[in-house]
Amino acid sequence: MGTSQRLRIVPSQFAVEHLPNSTFPEDDEWIALVRAPEGLTVIREAPAWAEGEIWKGFYGDGSHGLDQPGMLAALIGPLAESGIPVFVASTYHADLVLVPGHRLPEASDALREAGHRIAD
Repeated sequence: MGTSQRLRIVPSQFAVEHLPNSTFPEDDEWIALVRAPEGLTVIREAPAWAEGEIWKGFYGDGSHGLDQPGMLAALIGPLAESGIPVFVASTYHADLVLVPGHRLPEASDALREAGHRIAD
């Protein structure tokens, strides 16, 4: 099995927050949480009217085993080469790769050029 992947663009848009003095958010409106010594990182679904940095996501359209090397690198490598920042939340089945919303078309092109298939 190669590292070429079938991806879909998640229809939601996301906000990434850093809560330096929290160990858990006060609400349950989050998608992913990462607790670290410097605080809590929260990924939330952003409303359509949200202001600030909005992220759009790519998600694998088929699971891969945790022992499959290079799957995440195959996605973020082409994005890095194109100068596109990413934020990643990994699940048991696939990786949610977030890119700035305004760079989604450019990110899609970079991933397609690298051999990935993106469902429209």
